[in-house]
Amino acid sequence: MPRNTAATQTQKKNAPTTKEMCDWLRERIRRGRFVPGQRLVEADIISETGASRVRVREAFQRLEGEGLVEIEEFRGASVKRFTPGEIRQIYRARMALEGLAAAEFAGADAPDLKKQLKEIQDEMDEWEENGGHDRFAMLNNSWHQLILDGAGNEYVKQFISYLTVPIYRLLFSTFYTKERIRLANADHRKITSAILEGRVDDAERAMRQHISDGLNALSELDSQFH
Repeated sequence: MPRNTAATQTQKKNAPTTKEMCDWLRERIRRGRFVPGQRLVEADIISETGASRVRVREAFQRLEGEGLVEIEEFRGASVKRFTPGEIRQIYRARMALEGLAAAEFAGADAPDLKKQLKEIQDEMDEWEENGGHDRFAMLNNSWHQLILDGAGNEYVKQFISYLTVPIYRLLFSTFYTKERIRLANADHRKITSAILEGRVDDAERAMRQHISDGLNALSELDSQFH
């Protein structure tokens, strides 16, 4: 009996916290392991993570506050579905925030990060020619993330993370043709050049246009399937 009690106490001590459960759920939503509309079954999550029912429910409630999860009476929690209107709102918010980030990075004294940006851009240029959908999409994510790091604004970075998690798979899906990759990377080159040369206004303007172009590409892709 004492051994069982000790083992139980150890399990409780090592069980995930509410924050860790939020991170775990976010990452699976981000990667498409949990898809829009899918029910989040408490028993399955508890079995996979070792978390307590209380921590899982607290995580659901926090993610509901972030707009990632819906909790319905008698049905429980599920991954939120986003309407076309909500997607447009997300992209418009990204235009403002990522435009600001590009401007702040352009004006920042951050030579090491700017060097990294140039290196990512060079690699994207190579993959544009090679037509690698998956690799280009991953580089695109790294490029956007580095611009947020270079801006040095933690609030913008946090807000953008909330906006991009629910549409992460959509962001990847826009790179579905070589022509779309070419157009996106032409935007990247303009923004990278403006940041490296310290042209603050140009960096912001070009980034806002780039996000707008991404929304247009997503709308065109959606129309082909409806």
